[in-house]
Amino acid sequence: MSAAPILEVRDLEVFFATSHGSVEAVRGVDLTLAAGDVLGIVGESGSGKSVTMRAVLGLLPPTARIRGSVR
Repeated sequence: MSAAPILEVRDLEVFFATSHGSVEAVRGVDLTLAAGDVLGIVGESGSGKSVTMRAVLGLLPPTARIRGSVR
């Protein structure tokens, strides 16, 4: 039997309010991290890597809206 994950993200979406409306920065991120696992996130510039991790850590500005779950 495997241990419970130490991090579980399901259907994460992040939006930012702008003067031109809402902008979607991250859409549909799912990941599971178990104890002892190593996670690397790669992608093109502007693909949402930093926004994803800031959402997981609760470090987004007040203009951000988050959907999904982070446990």
